[in-house]
Amino acid sequence: MVSKWTRRDLLKKGLQAAVGALLLSCAGPETPCEITPAEPIDLEALPAPTATPATELEEARYYLKLSGSWVQCQMCWRRCSIPEGGRGFCRNKVNIGGLYYTLVHGRPSSLQIDPIEKEPSFHMWPGATIFCTGTASCNNRCKFCHNWHLSQRSFEELRHVEISPQQTVELAQEMECDAVSFTYNEPTVFYEHMFDVAEAAKQAGLGTLFHTNGGINEEPLAALLGHMDAVTVDLKAFTGDFYQEVSSSRLEPVLRTLQQIHESGVHLEIVNLVVTTLNDNMDDIRRMCQWIRDTLSAEVPLHFTRFFPAYKLTNLPPTPIETLESAAQIADEEGLQYVYVGNCPGHERNSTFCPACGEKIIERVHFSVVSLDVTKGRCRFCGHYVPSVWRDASCCD
Repeated sequence: MVSKWTRRDLLKKGLQAAVGALLLSCAGPETPCEITPAEPIDLEALPAPTATPATELEEARYYLKLSGSWVQCQMCWRRCSIPEGGRGFCRNKVNIGGLYYTLVHGRPSSLQIDPIEKEPSFHMWPGATIFCTGTASCNNRCKFCHNWHLSQRSFEELRHVEISPQQTVELAQEMECDAVSFTYNEPTVFYEHMFDVAEAAKQAGLGTLFHTNGGINEEPLAALLGHMDAVTVDLKAFTGDFYQEVSSSRLEPVLRTLQQIHESGVHLEIVNLVVTTLNDNMDDIRRMCQWIRDTLSAEVPLHFTRFFPAYKLTNLPPTPIETLESAAQIADEEGLQYVYVGNCPGHERNSTFCPACGEKIIERVHFSVVSLDVTKGRCRFCGHYVPSVWRDASCCD
């Protein structure tokens, strides 16, 4: 299911028509997917990885060559050891002859123009338009994933478009986007493509951001942050049991990633998808808010997002709005200054309020910015500085 479109073809057809043929992601619960649920993937049944010659693949970054033609990936906390002909947990990289290659460099399965607020990134260029890229697969196995049709499928199971990093940036410019974003599935599993697009985007004067589960290792993250303006991290819960049982993952690497991003000075926002009965314990939420305040900063924006039944958790009901409001109240009590309620169109806590004077300084209706009362990074009413990535570079003067 490979579509070999050139950049000229994409522009000729228009982004909507071209991407509409390959886009398998959804905007959210308002536009549910009508796709047959994915079956468990049998790695042994996947087409032979050497079907694509190694000379046509991009060599992966951050891996070790081991004896006997084995390699060990250093990209995420799993540090998979892979024999010749095998793949890592993410399924996007393959060992060919003792060298590790990525299958998805220049081969996204999802391209779309979104408002930056959808990421969500509320404190970077409010009202900006972002050109989003996603591929197949993930290094987590979250049972609640809304984008499971991308994240829980292998490269061979999805249609993709062949487009280079430079062409991606040129297309983003042609479509008059303000920034490029890496999202929908976990960007760590297409790190090489993300890095090259981000590097080209910065050279072209575009903004850059990505949305991650936080499982990336320190060294690749440090290199990537050098080309990023903002990062949104999913802090899925504040218990190791939830991470292990619901996401087949671990909490500790995510906490380390959050600290590293914050210490780097790159703008950080946190999303906590509140899943009914699984991570909605208010004591755990309070501990999470205290950790954010004490380890990071009370100024880090925190989004409590409403869960809707998806993937393997269709038996659970949507998160009651009252639960999200209770979580937000706890965050307020613990001193967090920018707390949002997401996936609830029209909710008052979609908007940004000045923590000093209480005035509404960025009014939003879902993903749309209605008004912006911030001048050079400061509240128009009282002059309080609002941490963000502002278009006016002089905002911090």
